[in-house]
Amino acid sequence: MVKLIHTLADHSDDVNYCAFSSSCLATCSLDKTIRLYSLNNFTELPYSPLKGHTYAVHCCCFSPSGHILASCSTDGTTMLWNTHNGQTLAVLKQPRGSPVRVCRFSPDSAYLVSGAADGSIVLWNVQSLKLYRSGSVKDGSLVACAFSPNGNLFVTGSSCGDLTIWDDKMRCLYNEKGHDLGVTCCDFSSQAVSGGEQGSRYFRMASCGQDNQIKLWLISLADLLGCVLKYECTLNGHSAPVLACAFSYDGQMLVSGYVTTCAFAPDIPLLATGSMDKTVNIWQFDPKQHCAGSGLEDEPKMSIENWSEEEVSVWLCAQGLKDLVGIFKMNNIDGKELLSLTKHSLTNDLKIESLGLRSKVFRKIEELRSNVDSVSLGIPDEFLCPITRELMKEPVIAADGYSYEKEAMENWISKKRRSSPMTNLPLQSLILTPNRTLKMAINRWLETQQKYNETT
Repeated sequence: MVKLIHTLADHSDDVNYCAFSSSCLATCSLDKTIRLYSLNNFTELPYSPLKGHTYAVHCCCFSPSGHILASCSTDGTTMLWNTHNGQTLAVLKQPRGSPVRVCRFSPDSAYLVSGAADGSIVLWNVQSLKLYRSGSVKDGSLVACAFSPNGNLFVTGSSCGDLTIWDDKMRCLYNEKGHDLGVTCCDFSSQAVSGGEQGSRYFRMASCGQDNQIKLWLISLADLLGCVLKYECTLNGHSAPVLACAFSYDGQMLVSGYVTTCAFAPDIPLLATGSMDKTVNIWQFDPKQHCAGSGLEDEPKMSIENWSEEEVSVWLCAQGLKDLVGIFKMNNIDGKELLSLTKHSLTNDLKIESLGLRSKVFRKIEELRSNVDSVSLGIPDEFLCPITRELMKEPVIAADGYSYEKEAMENWISKKRRSSPMTNLPLQSLILTPNRTLKMAINRWLETQQKYNETT
């Protein structure tokens, strides 16, 4: 299911972070360097290692296009590198020169966040390489950061255990004590989920900490409600502090561990983990298999109607319904049976006596049903707008050759963005051409799904 295929042992000190682009793996270390490897054969690129930081490098991340690599260090700077030749593009100095612990690009590459040991957080304009906005948390060092997939908000985690939600104007929207002994890492799933309240759509986020726990949260930015944060569940199982966690790029898997860093590759089934033993391990996994109990923690969502009884049991545990596993197994409830359960069958067939428990189970099943079209049945990726990650209704082709939802791309351009959302390169033209072929393909797919739903 998961096998070790390669070990990188070039760093001379602890490996602090690793990150993938579509063609490269980047690693950084206490030894002050960043190293880059080709994903073709894991050989180090000719211009690696990248040297420029004068103290330990704590974090590194690629821009969405993969053309720029950011790294941050105890030396109080965040550096930008050209991934094609290793040249330094910029050195961004944190206010007051505090050690920078974490850095992240926004999904549209417009901004870069850097968070420091003194609690300061800076939003940099990537195009102008100037400080755009800055702020700070009340207590502790900033050690974790993650952008929501749509880029409307980002979350920071601190050493005192707080999770803080910010909008793209650096306004603090919400603060929550997430982990008693300190947050160590956080990451968003790319898949939007139903919150079960008036059709609200949420993004799922995972956080981990020194309390040996992984917690799942649902976060939404609504015009009327402001920022909504909902605790979903706690994933137990680790007997030591959980130092790193990461969702796969399709949002279907979550990995966590007592390693300094972990990351999934975007296009191939590879996982990288880094450690205080100075090495980086590359793991290969089967994305079609469920990975419970193998170190890859996941709430199974793929093809819900095809879940086995065991996968239903894992889902129950993830929802805090572990006590019902025996009842569901005794009644041979698999994925298809799960989706067909009603309040009547929960009462009379499964004989769940508690009204509150029945209501909770039914609510969770309703949430699964609401996701069947978009997640369980699997929308083809080419039908999703790269900006909103939602099914396109009016696809248009932009000058970069990619297709986008018309309204989303018009909004993108209206904000005076003249670059491609996919490549970050300048658009030669702002003309948007209707993609009628793609629209017809989407309509045919929707008709197929409707017929499927009518027969199940």
